[in-house]
Amino acid sequence: MAGREYLNRQAATLLKFAKTTTDPMVALGLVEKAADLKEQAEEPRADGGDEASDLAGES
Repeated sequence: MAGREYLNRQAATLLKFAKTTTDPMVALGLVEKAADLKEQAEEPRADGGDEASDLAGES
């Protein structure tokens, strides 16, 4: 699963695109996808760890 920071950055990017588009249906789709990403970012990770501990074990 992608990290929380990554998902939040992706959601913010989609919201920026939604503000710039002139097509309301495209904007709606982008906002809905951003909401999905924000929801995923708030879910606890399945492995119970964080990315820092995952990276610490790599050499």
